[in-house]
Amino acid sequence: MFESTFLPEGILISSPENKEALSSSAALEKAMLNETVLEARAILCDNELNLLLDISPYRAIIPREEVAWTEDGMPCRDIAIITRVGKAVCFVIDDIIPSDGISPPTLLLSRRRAQVKCIREYLNHLLPGDVIDARITHFEPFGCFCDIGCGIVSLLSIDCISVSRISHPSDRFFVGEFIKAAVKSRDEPVGISHGRISLTHKELLGTWNENAAKFQIGQTVAGIIRSIESYGIFVELAPNLAGLAEWKPGVEVGQIAAVYIKNIIPKKMKVKLVLIDSHSSDKPRTTNTYFITSGNVSNWRYAPDEYEGK
Repeated sequence: MFESTFLPEGILISSPENKEALSSSAALEKAMLNETVLEARAILCDNELNLLLDISPYRAIIPREEVAWTEDGMPCRDIAIITRVGKAVCFVIDDIIPSDGISPPTLLLSRRRAQVKCIREYLNHLLPGDVIDARITHFEPFGCFCDIGCGIVSLLSIDCISVSRISHPSDRFFVGEFIKAAVKSRDEPVGISHGRISLTHKELLGTWNENAAKFQIGQTVAGIIRSIESYGIFVELAPNLAGLAEWKPGVEVGQIAAVYIKNIIPKKMKVKLVLIDSHSSDKPRTTNTYFITSGNVSNWRYAPDEYEGK
């Protein structure tokens, strides 16, 4: 597992180290010399697509060409710049220009260089299975995109989010949420390319045994109806554990269900349920409880040792 100080944007901004580095001219000079990656909030995008950051009393600018790294070296899309406004962005300091007595002192910053540094010193060293920090940036029906360091984005496909099936990533996450994830696969990096990295998440949410241990036969518990089939109704008890109840009319996907636990069978990896009641409410979203938060999950196995299936 490769340890890193490169984090998704938004984590560093409130840290004592970041605040200290922005607190004085001497601290800023030191950060520039050391090429320290810092964060501040983008407060304006001007008509030339330069970003202005909130670093008082300085006029802090990320020029348009320094806003983002692109693999082909071409300028990034306008939308990639204007959507940074209001958000924390990372940067390294390129130059500090003293005040001329009229204008305030100016900081020339580069987010692109911070991203290149992140790629070379962190992302290019990641291996499949490594557990990392990530932040949800936006959803698509097929999955969600995650910031895995300094605004570099990777895909977490919907089938890798949890063992319990969901219809949309918003069933499990919200945009802006900080999560743990693991590297599912990656292309070999070439030059400063980070190689395409794909993510997985379900390995961190516990094995069948770890999740089933939280429940007992005879309990009546709350769950979420995730799918309705001709042979029964799948009810999520935890993100990595679902049980099957007999089919019942008037039930809809997404409803909250009260279910009685009839049996727990590790060798068949089954939880048999009796559906007591169901009702609609605000869209439920279960809490992601992590059983693994660091290390490497390449050897992770969901099924119990006694499982008789393939």
